Amino acid sequence: MHLDLWKQSPGSVADAVWANTELRSLVLADNGLNEISPKIGRLSRLRMLDLGHNHLTQLPESLGELTGLTDFLYLQDNRLDSLPGSLGHLANLRYLNISENAFASFPEAVFGMLRLVELRASDNQLVSIPAAVGALSHLRELHLRNNRITSVPEAIGQLAELRILDLRANPLTHLPDSVAALPRLEKLDLRWVTTLVPPTWFAELEARGCLIYR
Repeated sequence: MHLDLWKQSPGSVADAVWANTELRSLVLADNGLNEISPKIGRLSRLRMLDLGHNHLTQLPESLGELTGLTDFLYLQDNRLDSLPGSLGHLANLRYLNISENAFASFPEAVFGMLRLVELRASDNQLVSIPAAVGALSHLRELHLRNNRITSVPEAIGQLAELRILDLRANPLTHLPDSVAALPRLEKLDLRWVTTLVPPTWFAELEARGCLIYR
């Protein structure tokens, strides 16, 4: 069952929504929401949740009870600077978007989402990528455009399924050799990076068919 309340629930969410425990998909995007009720934890059948384009500064711990959330979790364009640790219980989630928020560091909960295929964290204030990113062994796309990242950890080389690595508009000064060893990398986006001396292995990647945008 799908419920789409995009731009239809300004400022608050009716309690009837949290009582609808058969929901599989819920869209609450663009409603000017400042908070989400802990009652959201009742929606145990949810597979997709869209909370994007609101005014959220925090999320309830009960969000981590939605262990059936497998398809999409949209949190982009809010005012978040942290995520509840309980979100690390969403081990089967495949898509997470936390772009356009206020994260200065990666929330640890992200690295419990071991089935992630696509992670979007663009337009934040991230200064580094933790080595824990190497645990996301199913990741195919990692989007980190427009942050404050200066280097990438060697552990990035553990992402054997990675196809797209987007590092546009970051003040990068170092890329590890392990990037060159990523067997399925198809696109490395370094546009608007003006601080990086191109590594010698760029030619090796391009010869393999990987597109490097710079």
